Amino acid sequence: MKLKSLLAAVAATAISASAAVADWAPSGPIKMWIGFGAGGETDTLGRLIAKEVSEATGWNLVVENKPGGGGIAMFTQLATVPADGQTIGMGVTMPVLVNLTIRPDEIPFDLDSFDYLNTVALAQLAIVAKADAPFDDLEGFLAYSKEQGGALMAFDAKPQELLMNFVNGKSDAGVKLVSTKSSAEALQQVLGGHVAAAFNAGVHIPYLESGELKMIASANASRHSYAQDVATVQEQGYDIYVDPWFYIAAPAGVPDDAKMALSKAISDALASDAAKEAIMNAMHTEPSMAGPDETKAMLEAGLTNVGTLFGK
Repeated sequence: MKLKSLLAAVAATAISASAAVADWAPSGPIKMWIGFGAGGETDTLGRLIAKEVSEATGWNLVVENKPGGGGIAMFTQLATVPADGQTIGMGVTMPVLVNLTIRPDEIPFDLDSFDYLNTVALAQLAIVAKADAPFDDLEGFLAYSKEQGGALMAFDAKPQELLMNFVNGKSDAGVKLVSTKSSAEALQQVLGGHVAAAFNAGVHIPYLESGELKMIASANASRHSYAQDVATVQEQGYDIYVDPWFYIAAPAGVPDDAKMALSKAISDALASDAAKEAIMNAMHTEPSMAGPDETKAMLEAGLTNVGTLFGK
């Protein structure tokens, strides 16, 4: 009897959740804020998700770019808007987690300031250079930087800067970091010869395939699926890495029916053939589709790991 009761309760919960999802609909356009500039990976993925959700549900998702601080500016604003399901935001975990670790008193939000809707995908973060650069790996780049009195390197998020500060501190390479608003801008900096190297998380892949760029390191904890022959920063002697996850959140306090409906719509969008193909083509990775509870747990675990990484 207990088993039957449990199964009945589970079934009732599932039916209730499905009904809530079916019953909720936005009262107008949903604003989807992107925490980075136009043209980068976050922007590309966000616009793809918005398009798929709009086509599948009939909702009107309006994408707005709100760059600044690796997503900090966008999430700061998102935490203050009404929790009605009409405004959601997409960012990347690492800039948020690093800032909450190193300067929590200066950040006007914490992890509890949001309801989490979905985890989109893991960004495979590369360090790239022009194909004709006089170095082929991280050590070669660092040696080149010493020779040049400080080579320039583009980045678009705080964790990338922190990783290179760590490497600079261990190597005395004197790499000079140049901040950009997006991966697309960082890519143009390196392609144009304005910097010697750059971080990138997907926009660079076609240029690897065309032979215009080469990858000199993976900044993740593992090698990239599309570049198994390129060693990680850790494998090249520097015990540091970043694993940025793209995720979508809303202000804390969104009604359960709205939260479930939004999460399901995003998961359905990520499960579409168009989204899978686009994510694979752009980033050579699979969509995550983790729901609210898993996304929150991922961020909480990530905050602990970043704290350990920086000795907090």
